[in-house]
Amino acid sequence: MDDLELKNLNEFIGTERYHNVMGIKCTDGVAYIMENGYSWFVTDSIAVIITKLKNQEFLSVSLKLKNNEAQMIITNGNENVLYTQDYEYTDAKRELKLFCTNGVLMLNNEY
Repeated sequence: MDDLELKNLNEFIGTERYHNVMGIKCTDGVAYIMENGYSWFVTDSIAVIITKLKNQEFLSVSLKLKNNEAQMIITNGNENVLYTQDYEYTDAKRELKLFCTNGVLMLNNEY
């Protein structure tokens, strides 16, 4: 069963190895959220990064939740919004923030 509350998320402050997801390196923390019900968020983020934002040096990817709906917001790290995507329904229980730099997608506390 998935841990949609991601109870162990704060344990990830670095990575022991990288995981290849759609050609992007992901940290152990990103692999953890994928294994616990958030793979749709990670793969959607990566798909946008690969196709639309591959030339950006740094990206901040946020998952915002409200009333069983979600929004993914990708900025350049300085609150300049580069992309948004709305989800009409989600069972996600936790808002997330990821960073992508140098071809590596990571949790904000792994940066």
